[in-house]
Amino acid sequence: MLSLFPTRLSWVCLLSLLAFRLWFSAALPLTGDEAYFVFWGEHPAGGFYDHPPMVGWWLTALLAVSRAEWFLRLPATLLPLVLAWGAWMMARPSGVERARVAAWLVLMQPVNVWNVLITTDTPVILFSMLSMLAYFAALRCAGQPRRSLLWHVAAGALLGLAFLGKYFAALLGVAYLVHVLFARRDAARWPGFALLLVASLPAPIYNLWWNSGHCWVNILFNFLNRNAEAGLSFTNPALFVVSLLYLATPWLLFELMRRHKQVREAVRENGEANTAFWLLLVPIALFALMSLWRSVGLHWLISFIPLLAVLAAIVLPLAVSARLVKWSAVFAIVHILFFAVLLSLPTKIWNDTRFSEGVALRFQSNEVLSQILPYEKDYLFAMESFSAAAFMAYKSGQPFAVFGRGSFYARQDDFETDWREQNGRNVLILRTSSPEGKDYSSYFRHVEFREFAVDGSRFYLVLGQGFNYAVYHEKVLTRIRERFYRIPAWLPQRGCEFCERYFPDVKIISQQ
Repeated sequence: MLSLFPTRLSWVCLLSLLAFRLWFSAALPLTGDEAYFVFWGEHPAGGFYDHPPMVGWWLTALLAVSRAEWFLRLPATLLPLVLAWGAWMMARPSGVERARVAAWLVLMQPVNVWNVLITTDTPVILFSMLSMLAYFAALRCAGQPRRSLLWHVAAGALLGLAFLGKYFAALLGVAYLVHVLFARRDAARWPGFALLLVASLPAPIYNLWWNSGHCWVNILFNFLNRNAEAGLSFTNPALFVVSLLYLATPWLLFELMRRHKQVREAVRENGEANTAFWLLLVPIALFALMSLWRSVGLHWLISFIPLLAVLAAIVLPLAVSARLVKWSAVFAIVHILFFAVLLSLPTKIWNDTRFSEGVALRFQSNEVLSQILPYEKDYLFAMESFSAAAFMAYKSGQPFAVFGRGSFYARQDDFETDWREQNGRNVLILRTSSPEGKDYSSYFRHVEFREFAVDGSRFYLVLGQGFNYAVYHEKVLTRIRERFYRIPAWLPQRGCEFCERYFPDVKIISQQ
């Protein structure tokens, strides 16, 4: 590996990759999801509608320094360096060269080339890697019980922090348990796991306590509302396999499968390979099972994919590993060229496609805002998409409410906009598609429609004068309550702001 990747070349490649990621983080407009999480950061709270609060807390701190998009994305931009270092540490007992292979395989994984998005996945990936590192350290200290137990505590605490990013971090906890049950034989395995479990519990306990006073929104979203249409599917498993192939790269998976006997032998004989194998196998197997009835997001797998690089670096011959790094580097260059070309294309190229207005809204938001800012003194600004409203709020620096029922995704505005206070007020609804066929007249005393074009893309304004809260309460808020706030009867209630605000005299709806 040293002869194929001299130190100077390694630094050139590393700095080039980092330079691309910094450029990409500055050039790429904020996505709707990112803007929505920035919305969390601008309204700091103990939790938020969709997921536990960690990324919102991070963004609150980052926003105190700067609103620049590249700065808000800095944790995500630098994250691959941490993952590569983690892989290096995991593979280090097998030799410096194998550790370098592990680090480079992680850096060249496609998602670590282009993903600069600051989302709920960022803290999950970071704290999962740090938790796994602490767990590896605990196993290496098996002959020093006190140090081993302390590392188990650290692994548990970091797992708890990952859980405060997203619930599926719990799969890593399941992997720890399976590893203890089927792979570990040291005397500290059960005391260590017990301490790990105890150290991880404050985070989920806090999250449950917060949910009990906030409509159980995380539980409703993650386990009920978003799964209402889930069912047996043959498409989702295929998409899961494609996602796994892409994230891990087909050539790496092919070599591991082709040399499966060496992999089995290494898992039996090498402690690091054994740990990496089990911590990878359990979450991937559970995701594969889950894909039978629902879609598994590509981003869900990212926390565990670095373990494949670690396993490959430990198991495969160095000459083979070096070849895999070369192929992955070529794949990385393809990605870099693709995104560089994509961002250099004129926005007009997207005209007459279904992406037209969305692209124009992201890349030409200032021009769009210039069309509506003359109305800001007399109108409340709103959109009917949660992510689009969050994006425009970020770009304009002023609130954009979410008008209408929306979907089960991204409903934090349910708690931020009080529609009672808008009664009688004028509302401007910005749309990226024609409002034809939509009923707005029942919600306002008078409605006017206007439209404008930005570089060939059309936008539409619904100018509602004299907002009728009573009608909106009956036709929209009541249905929102029935669809998204049906709380299981067995969950203890400490409060539900949405229901208490709009339905103070009505008992909370329960799912029986």
